[in-house]
Amino acid sequence: MGSARHAKLLHDQKVNVKCMIALEMIGYFSSEPGSQLYPIPVLRIFYPSKGNSIAIVGRLDQRKIVRKIKRLMKGATDVPVYSVNAPLMVTGIDYSDHRSYWKYGYDAVMITDTAVYRNFQYHTPNDTADRLNYELMAKTVVQIFEAVKGLASENLPDAGN
Repeated sequence: MGSARHAKLLHDQKVNVKCMIALEMIGYFSSEPGSQLYPIPVLRIFYPSKGNSIAIVGRLDQRKIVRKIKRLMKGATDVPVYSVNAPLMVTGIDYSDHRSYWKYGYDAVMITDTAVYRNFQYHTPNDTADRLNYELMAKTVVQIFEAVKGLASENLPDAGN
């Protein structure tokens, strides 16, 4: 995996990394009630049933960076932003390249439309480009840009914090 090699290289060279952001599926949206599922049913109490939002996902010990990114993204556009910090035992918490950076102590989060928990055609022949919402995807990119811009304006942490 390229991210594993990259994370190791950064660590070995003692490169300061403020936060790695993995974009994992940011284009599938649905405003239909019941279109958003969760890996643990109890999450339905706290999160919406419509798949019309974006999520920031991190480990339990990453509350600070997840909250910061959420704050920087919210209000940049009208796409709702939610976040979750969960233990690794929750299915999907590590389903992207961000997990490679965790191994070396870097803050790393996943920004996602929740993939398989929303797009029920994910990784099937029916998972086609015409099912994506390019307007909301573009708005999400603006939100991510605002988060990166906000993070970049702060001082860097020590290498491999």
